[in-house]
Amino acid sequence: MRAWNELQQSSFLGANARERAFGLVDKGTFTEFANPRDRISSPHLPVLKEAIEFDDGIVVGLGLIGKKPVFVISQEGRFIGGAVGEVGGAKMVYTIKLAIDLYDRMIAENPALPEEKRPAVIISFETGGVRLHESNAGLLAHAEVMDQFQNARGKVPIIGLIGSKVGCFGGMGFIAAATDVVIMSELGRLGLTGPEVIEQEMGKDEFDASNRAMVFRTTGGKHKYILGDCNFLVEDQIGAFRERTAEILALSMEELEKYRRIGSLELVEEQLKLVDLAVQLQPRDSKDVWKYFGNENPEGLPDMNFAEFMTTVKRRPENK
Repeated sequence: MRAWNELQQSSFLGANARERAFGLVDKGTFTEFANPRDRISSPHLPVLKEAIEFDDGIVVGLGLIGKKPVFVISQEGRFIGGAVGEVGGAKMVYTIKLAIDLYDRMIAENPALPEEKRPAVIISFETGGVRLHESNAGLLAHAEVMDQFQNARGKVPIIGLIGSKVGCFGGMGFIAAATDVVIMSELGRLGLTGPEVIEQEMGKDEFDASNRAMVFRTTGGKHKYILGDCNFLVEDQIGAFRERTAEILALSMEELEKYRRIGSLELVEEQLKLVDLAVQLQPRDSKDVWKYFGNENPEGLPDMNFAEFMTTVKRRPENK
């Protein structure tokens, strides 16, 4: 494990799940739950003659950001593409439940508990979705995570971070969309169906997964930031994600609710307007959408560095 100070300057994209978990909270405060020494691994993979990991490809634990207890969930894309099975799903579900239970106990003891001491959850997504080896268990885990999200509403903020190599796809794309706030780097990718799957099912003419530039124009952080699927865009550093997360967690729950992208009739109607826009606009490329939202040089946006992009880009206006 690299030193905490070194991790702050390190690439989020290149970091593993444990490095991200340690680096996203204050120095020396992270305690891992169900760590590899506990040897909690999938009971299904050995039956299929598949290798196992003693953390099942997910790191969970508790740390601090300032005085705030922060429950961390960090997925490892190097193990079966970060796919979610029974054990990994259970670790996600119970970590969120622990955060909610802590909130309830703290509020019962002190109804005037300051915002700075109320618990939060951050999820570092790196996953292709359901682990096909454990399909039913993985699907159930997705549903149970969504249940916990609903239980957390108005109590515990849930922040989604996306900037790792695999991206966030499949059912976990739904999960990420249901968090209170999404933070991405331009190297993060978010969507429902991954590029390779689209090409496999629909053909290369529909979506060429080898066209890296097009993949990032469609699912990458810059596009998601313009479209509004991602609330904040940061540079590719663990420290940058950590700093933005700390700023967000300083807000009240009421203020955080304003960043949500789903979860109300008003937001559903807004999404339906986007569907209508897609029908009317018939875009052949994301750049067509960028231009519609007022970007005069859509061709140049993908090649801009972070600072130039943030001072130049025009995002989708509200209710458009």
